[in-house]
Amino acid sequence: MKAKLALAATILSVATVLVVSPATAATAPSAAFSADSNWGSGYQAKYTISAGTSALTSWKLEFDLPAGSTLGSYWDALDTPSGAHHSFANREYNGSVAAGASTSFGFLVSGSGLPANCKLNGQPCAGTTVPTTTPTTPSTTTTTTTPPTGGSARVSPYIDITMATPSLVSVANATGQKNFTLAFALGSSLGCDPQWGGTVPLLDSRIINDVNALRGLGGGVTVASGGALGPYLENVCGSVDALYNAYVKTLDAVGSNSLDVDVEASIPTAMVNQALLRLQQQRGTHISYTMRIQGQDYGMDPFSVQILQDAASRGLNVVVNPMLMDFGYSGSWGDALISAANATLGQMKTIWPAKSDAELKGLLGLTPMIGRNDTGSITDQAAARQLLSYAQANHVASIGFWSAGRDNGGCPGGGAVATCSGISQSLYEFTNIFKAYTG
Repeated sequence: MKAKLALAATILSVATVLVVSPATAATAPSAAFSADSNWGSGYQAKYTISAGTSALTSWKLEFDLPAGSTLGSYWDALDTPSGAHHSFANREYNGSVAAGASTSFGFLVSGSGLPANCKLNGQPCAGTTVPTTTPTTPSTTTTTTTPPTGGSARVSPYIDITMATPSLVSVANATGQKNFTLAFALGSSLGCDPQWGGTVPLLDSRIINDVNALRGLGGGVTVASGGALGPYLENVCGSVDALYNAYVKTLDAVGSNSLDVDVEASIPTAMVNQALLRLQQQRGTHISYTMRIQGQDYGMDPFSVQILQDAASRGLNVVVNPMLMDFGYSGSWGDALISAANATLGQMKTIWPAKSDAELKGLLGLTPMIGRNDTGSITDQAAARQLLSYAQANHVASIGFWSAGRDNGGCPGGGAVATCSGISQSLYEFTNIFKAYTG
């Protein structure tokens, strides 16, 4: 036994020399492919780019997709396609990669074909390992024919349901995000008569078919009332009974039991909270309030605080979604978003003093406006990731954002418009960032 141990020690000593000696040699940058999930007709994947011995100041990764496979949405890179050839360049926030460090970008592919002819900064992607078969899901999951995995019930982007595009199903198919908040249920020309945007009937066939198709994918919707424009149901419905019935009618139209009240105007606080409490007691409805932020260190405006104080006095359980948009700030906008969230938590502590810090964080939602805000501040990809990290560290209730219809780069350098973010981005890049949140 001793002889064998001595021999083993000698072999180990030699092996150690053989391993350590080449370690001083320079290593080139490399890119490694990996598949995150597969649903039969397509897959989600990423490339991890490693800097090697020397730091990278920028990078470009190219590959070809075979016939029958096409690129879908992507994130953390910008693609310049030419037929089946794709050339991905770093974003402004992930081009610098320190020696020995790595970064990555992700993408979706429709079809089973794998990337070929990979090059990193013009050289073969040394170290890349590409499976010779169609990528499979991790062993802990089951392959299905549904869209990409990754959508979380904790994430619910707002979508202007009065607009025909994008549809709920198209976003779900492109990203795997399958929960959305439908904006906005309002009063109509008939008064306390809920319609989408105040003009589109609740049972509009396009909307109902879209919601039903989303539900067929395993998705769900939250109904949002209020918003920036009226007429609010909360103002045109003149009694607790009338408002309660309007809420029920709207929820039933889309098969939902989740309601968000977006307060950007005055509402009759006591009447609204009584109607919401009845919803919660009789139907178990999940209720959230989306509230205005007055400043990054101040938190919610006084009227929002009064609404929540009244709700607490009645025993109404709500998630509080501070609108992380369009408020005064100084310094970094990403830091300002976090400051506003923390200021809101401080206000919630005064409203619900008996709740622990962890319980209060579990009642906090985060609702930024992606891209260019109305007041000129910009929630870019870096700020979105900063907010995501905050959510993950604090286990908040949920993340929403305004809006899925703006989640595209159709107007880089533009303003705060309804159909694009106003900044440079890939299609549904913010949805793909935020969908990682699971609580």
